[in-house]
Amino acid sequence: MKICRSAIAGRGTGQAGAVVAADKLCYAMPMLRLRPATPADAPACFALWHAAVSATHDFLSPADFAAIAAEVQAMLPTVPMKVAVDANDVPLGFMIMDGTHMEALFIDPAAHGQGIGTALVNSNTGPLTTDVNEQNAGALAFYRRLGFVPSGRSANDGQGRPYPLIHLARR
Repeated sequence: MKICRSAIAGRGTGQAGAVVAADKLCYAMPMLRLRPATPADAPACFALWHAAVSATHDFLSPADFAAIAAEVQAMLPTVPMKVAVDANDVPLGFMIMDGTHMEALFIDPAAHGQGIGTALVNSNTGPLTTDVNEQNAGALAFYRRLGFVPSGRSANDGQGRPYPLIHLARR
């Protein structure tokens, strides 16, 4: 598995394990591990959430983005999460479950398409449900590839904001 990040600092420095390719710094990812999150993971998971939402939720108003960010930052240290970490124990993605309902799944945009989201989702056996913003076509396609099917729709998100949700289920 290879993870690429925009190469700004360290470009062309020959760092161990790093290869510069087309203005990106790429790291071979020989190991992905899933583990329960600790409160110490919250800052890295919030930064990951911020980057993921910035990359995939361009439909959010700036005011709603800021309000949601404050809610997420306050919640992350207290909620049980599963994190996907690399060989250096750096979070690449996280998932929040409530019983059989996946409340959240966020993956570092630099790691999209590397199987991290699939590994997190598939770490849960049995039926699963989740909700996805209707405007997030990439997420909807991802969940459909994993066997989720629409089971309903809400005109607003869980906080009553005007962002429609598609309810999904996988049996």
